Amino acid sequence: MPEKVDYLGEKLSSKVLTKIANRAAVWFYEKQIKVGNFIIKDVKGIENFRAVKSGAIITCNHFNAFDNYAIWRAIRSEMPKGKRLYKIIREGNFTSFKGLYGFFFRHCNTLPLSSNHKTMAKLMKAVSELLSRGEKILIYPEQAMWWNYKKPRPLKSGAFKFAAKNSVPVIPSFITMENTGEIGSDGFEIQAYTVWFMPPIYADQTLDVKSAAEYLKNKNYEIWKNLYENVYGVPLSYGE
Repeated sequence: MPEKVDYLGEKLSSKVLTKIANRAAVWFYEKQIKVGNFIIKDVKGIENFRAVKSGAIITCNHFNAFDNYAIWRAIRSEMPKGKRLYKIIREGNFTSFKGLYGFFFRHCNTLPLSSNHKTMAKLMKAVSELLSRGEKILIYPEQAMWWNYKKPRPLKSGAFKFAAKNSVPVIPSFITMENTGEIGSDGFEIQAYTVWFMPPIYADQTLDVKSAAEYLKNKNYEIWKNLYENVYGVPLSYGE
């Protein structure tokens, strides 16, 4: 419901909880890195992120609960003072998760989607405000998490409509993975991540929002596909 979400963090309680949550998240994820459960091997193309001084949408493939921290860790030294990485999340992540992850989902600069029209109108307004003041917003345009899935998947239009409507660029990022031979506490092989940032893409301002978003979506997918094929050395195909 609209009154349950403070998208811009204007309430004192929101500011306090966000500060606590972000510090707790850094402690948690850095601990995972220290013990070897979470490996960020390399960051490529950071100059492409650095080149965008305005607000922007960052897109990324989604395959693990840790991947958003990999993006934040890659860009944090490049962020102007006081800027954070905002994340669009699904409604259920905001409302249903308990414990530490639930605390992170509700307070680590997250922007939950909603099935309530009034809440969505509030979200749209907040996104426009954040982008206008130069913030970066991370969106997973595949709109689902597939555990350790290496391939890019077909994209939905939402992220690109946000960019087109607000006349901001899209910075395509993609995380590739390598097997480490080590088994994590979850029983799966730990992956070493390489975080890639590709050159930003811009909408054609002569197009309407729907057409501009479609162009951005197709271009983003093409960039991801080319990166996947170059890094893994195989053509992208599905159903195998």
